[in-house]
Amino acid sequence: MALASSPSSVRWVAIITVAIALFIAFFWRLDSIGLVDETEPLFAEASRQMYATGNWITPYFNGETRFDKPPLVYWAMALCFHIFGVGEWGVRLPSALAAAALAGFIFYTLLRFGYSHGNKTTETPDQKQALTLAATVGAVAMALHPETLVWARTGVSDMLLSGCMGAALLCFFWGYAQRPRWYYGFYLFIALGVLDKGPVGAVIPALVVIVFAAYVGQIRPLLKEIKLLKGSLLALLITVPWFIAVITIHGQTYIDSFFGYHNYERFTDVVNGHAAPWYFYFAVVTIGFLPWSPGLPFAMARLRPLALGYWRRQPREHQLGLFALIWFLVIFCFFTAAITKLPSYVLPLMPAAAIMIGLMWAGPIQRGTWISAALTIIFSVVLAIASYLTPTWLGGDPVMPNFPELVKESQTMLYGSIVWSLAALFGLGLMLKRQVRWVWAVGFIAFMAFTIVSILPVAQIADSQRQLPLRELAKTIQTQQQPDETLAMVGFMKPSLAFYTQRPVLYVYNPASKQLQATGQALVVGHPDEIAMVISHHQSGKIIQTSGTYQLARLVFNP
Repeated sequence: MALASSPSSVRWVAIITVAIALFIAFFWRLDSIGLVDETEPLFAEASRQMYATGNWITPYFNGETRFDKPPLVYWAMALCFHIFGVGEWGVRLPSALAAAALAGFIFYTLLRFGYSHGNKTTETPDQKQALTLAATVGAVAMALHPETLVWARTGVSDMLLSGCMGAALLCFFWGYAQRPRWYYGFYLFIALGVLDKGPVGAVIPALVVIVFAAYVGQIRPLLKEIKLLKGSLLALLITVPWFIAVITIHGQTYIDSFFGYHNYERFTDVVNGHAAPWYFYFAVVTIGFLPWSPGLPFAMARLRPLALGYWRRQPREHQLGLFALIWFLVIFCFFTAAITKLPSYVLPLMPAAAIMIGLMWAGPIQRGTWISAALTIIFSVVLAIASYLTPTWLGGDPVMPNFPELVKESQTMLYGSIVWSLAALFGLGLMLKRQVRWVWAVGFIAFMAFTIVSILPVAQIADSQRQLPLRELAKTIQTQQQPDETLAMVGFMKPSLAFYTQRPVLYVYNPASKQLQATGQALVVGHPDEIAMVISHHQSGKIIQTSGTYQLARLVFNP
């Protein structure tokens, strides 16, 4: 194996480089900001209630069943709460671990199969160096781009699904190329994907494998070797018990909610207003995969996807690039066809994009490599300008009225502009010296530095404006709430209030609603206008605390 025969010093430099990238991308200051409304606290509170009640079958949020997702993400968070205590670290750690493990798996796979297509199987010292470079670039590209960076640091189910899908497909390729026992890993991770987000966890990996097998003319051989019966039984043994248990308890209500609304309707209709034009994911991938996306078209084109005869003649271990290309296109086309569209839906294709980028930068220098290097430099210039102008573009969120001024005063985006300016200069210098192969390293270092000096500090500023006031009110509520006193939020729903108070919250959208009066006495959270409307309408109320753009008031109603 390449891993064993690579020069020790080069291998260790690669491992250390990847480890540093993964630590900064996924774990460094993971809990430095609070949970971000609206979605993240829904998962966090459902997991906390599972942890607190010991009910590992039915997820609940705020006392109501939450059938959006199967239990894997809730189980993972609840387990982290048992180990680390209830908090942001435990909420986000499953996502971070999934992203890091997937990047590590890509590194290991490229070390073994990261050949530039067309090369001989016999490894020369140069080829071994190329394998190590492909593995390093691929793992770094997987870790350092906005799409994965955001979702790996967010406590929702998307990164865990991407990790399960990616691991399943990589296990399939290991089984296909070298060791059939790896097929069992394919079925294991498919099962975990189903337990994380439902049928899509099996449908998409299966589609990728079917399209790939048909393209390379291997459907019949794969049907004999893929261990379909044993693997399916393994997957069913992992997934079916929970579905039987939850359907036994909740019956048709669960079936209609999960399989009907959250799966079938999301594909066939617009759900929760998440509509977008057909070209939506072109923009998502272009922006979400920066700074690597300029090279992606060339990384795909160099794989000669239309050369059917060529690929069918290649040894299996040399088909990783084609497999990654089909992986990417199947997921891209699948979600482009879906009616409901969200940026996170294409997260599972990012590992395939990273593999293709690793293969391109480690392969022979071609015209496309020069063009992608030039585009990377151009994008660095664009990002330098955009970073400098960012404070003037911010604003418009009434919850964060001082956000643009605070970002400008912090100069964090100015530092980011300097980072990308230096990246452009260094990249240009490398091109002038005809060292185009190392332009990827400039992008890697620049994005890592940008994460440290700009992305994370700006996220903290946003947190101080948007979420910190709610956490401060939550602390007051924990000490001020009296027995039999209802906690309510008027005008809008912020699930983080339920998580941080660890109490049920009555969400009332109409300040004039009689729901509040029926409580007898309530602590009410809302914006000042909404609190004023509540007090005026009910002729009762006293403001206890103001924090940011929120107020906490106590309402007492006469019997």
